[in-house]
Amino acid sequence: MRKFILSALSFILIVSILYSCKNEQELAFGRYFANGKILYENHCQNCHSKDGKGLGLLIPPLTDTTFLKETKKELGCFIRYGLTREIKISGKIYNENMPADDHLSDMEIAQIIVYVTNSFGNNQGFYNVLEASTDLKNCK
Repeated sequence: MRKFILSALSFILIVSILYSCKNEQELAFGRYFANGKILYENHCQNCHSKDGKGLGLLIPPLTDTTFLKETKKELGCFIRYGLTREIKISGKIYNENMPADDHLSDMEIAQIIVYVTNSFGNNQGFYNVLEASTDLKNCK
């Protein structure tokens, strides 16, 4: 009986340790998300609002998962170089210019994208700095 109890406790301990360990991508996601939240609050929240709902027909919401998925490779371009073209989100047209934030690094842009695409009802997973750098090189 004693061996059984010790075996059971050992098994529970091992399972607990394995369950509590996160892989590197999960840890990176957590870091990007946390830093992205701070960056969003400092650079984006004033216009797009704390809850990502934007401001009427002046500033678009960040709650439209479809738009964010379709433009994910362009989001970094929007952040760094601004947006001067018309966009359509959830059937509404937005014409206001988004100002550039060209002093943000590729890493900071990736972190903002991770936060935005995984907040406000979005759940799009990880986006790393290498993806951001590649996408930023392809800005039109």
